[in-house]
Amino acid sequence: MTTLRIMVSRHSAFYSPLLAAIAAGFLKDEGFEPSYAVAPPGRTVAQFIASGDIDIAQSAVSASWTALELGRQPPMIHFAQINQRDGFLIAGRSADIAFQWDKLLSGGFMFVHGGQPQAMLAYAMHLRGVDLAKAKGLDRGSTDQMLSAFRAGEADWFHEQAPYPQQLEQEGVARVVASVGEAIGPVAFSSVAASPEWLRRPEAKRFMRAYRKARAWANSAKPPEIAAAEQSMFPGIHRTALTRAIEYYQRLGTWDGAVSIPLQPYETALDVFSHSRLITRRYSYDQVAVAPPDV
Repeated sequence: MTTLRIMVSRHSAFYSPLLAAIAAGFLKDEGFEPSYAVAPPGRTVAQFIASGDIDIAQSAVSASWTALELGRQPPMIHFAQINQRDGFLIAGRSADIAFQWDKLLSGGFMFVHGGQPQAMLAYAMHLRGVDLAKAKGLDRGSTDQMLSAFRAGEADWFHEQAPYPQQLEQEGVARVVASVGEAIGPVAFSSVAASPEWLRRPEAKRFMRAYRKARAWANSAKPPEIAAAEQSMFPGIHRTALTRAIEYYQRLGTWDGAVSIPLQPYETALDVFSHSRLITRRYSYDQVAVAPPDV
């Protein structure tokens, strides 16, 4: 068996194509023994790629723009799409079938601060005619810290990837009211990345064979089946919440389409980051992304 070291920037059901490659045995079928870790606070997956401590990273094309903004060559290159939508949901204290985005300006809004999550949220609100800067934003740190704070009664609105809003629904303390992914539409949100050197190795083609199968399975298998495979990766999350999270992402079209990173969603991601002034120029696709290894 070949060791395959995988690290992700965030842990959620949103990344089920990559999780399924591990949990449902697709990588094992290609002769890999995968390890899985979440990037620790204060370090990025790009740093782990650069140091050679991991092989595969769940990242985003925007992570490479950060390096380019500093005049540096990114240490990793993005070669396969995980999600073609933003996966963040907004939950409120109660169900609201008449929800309007300007309601987020009333009461505390606990959202994931910084980087791509905040940029996408700001852009989604902009498309709905609302300015995130006018909201009473609450930053409570990690997902676990946010969940604890919301359960304790802080904030009126909660912004996170699934299955965490669904878990709050399961506990009866929140109801999902809006979707950032629905507001923005197709966008290059998250991708699989590796060093250029690793992509030239034979293992890259083996990985792609497994990943193609895993992504197709995550998109088409019944949500309870996927949730059963991934349950051990989500301690503390109710099976029903995990199943509903996967069902939602399938319905949204998160994992539709080819595994290559499409050009138009890439351009939309540039629009998002330009809106928040996180980039000073529009970086070309071939500066950060390539086609998947030919299998």
